[in-house]
Amino acid sequence: MRIYLFRHGETDWNKERRLQGRRDIPLNEHGRELAVKTARALGDIPFDRAFCSPLERARETARILLGDAQVPLEADDRLMEVAFGEYEGAGFDEAKRNPAHPLYDFYCHPERYVPPEGGESLQEVQRRGWQFLQERIFPLEGICGNVLIVAHGAFNRGILNGVLGIPLERFWEIALPNCAASILSLEDGKLGVTEAGKVYYGTPVNGSP
Repeated sequence: MRIYLFRHGETDWNKERRLQGRRDIPLNEHGRELAVKTARALGDIPFDRAFCSPLERARETARILLGDAQVPLEADDRLMEVAFGEYEGAGFDEAKRNPAHPLYDFYCHPERYVPPEGGESLQEVQRRGWQFLQERIFPLEGICGNVLIVAHGAFNRGILNGVLGIPLERFWEIALPNCAASILSLEDGKLGVTEAGKVYYGTPVNGSP
């Protein structure tokens, strides 16, 4: 079974380099264009099941990728992006430049990151991602050929890093542009990564925070 794990298309906050987290920021026009180009490139891949984060940027991306396919789209809260609490909306670059900023470690030393009030840790994100896979995806082996999942940049890295054995200190190692696909395989209950961060539209956008 092949699992196409996509990041959503571009939003205005991606373009402005701002943390979105659980804020329900919609796709911008460029983000929709990226999703349309990606959908065309996917061609005739028949998706048997489709899942997405309930946040609109992921939901809309998934709908575009599915096109006219008669596949129900199932939203799952466990696919949402990392929660940043009161710092949602903050700029990436400000946090990365200032070692006293509560989000500095998130970008520069993720193994030391302690979430702010109302936020969640990277370990918590990875746990809920793995729980989703175990409960919703693993049981589909032998039933489905191709499964679509549309989620978020940090969330998707948590999944990929877990499968590849990448430690927290290298959390940002894999570049995941907007609308990038990471293709996973599931065989005999074992996950593997076939490709990570593949784009179908030309020059990648917003690959790293």
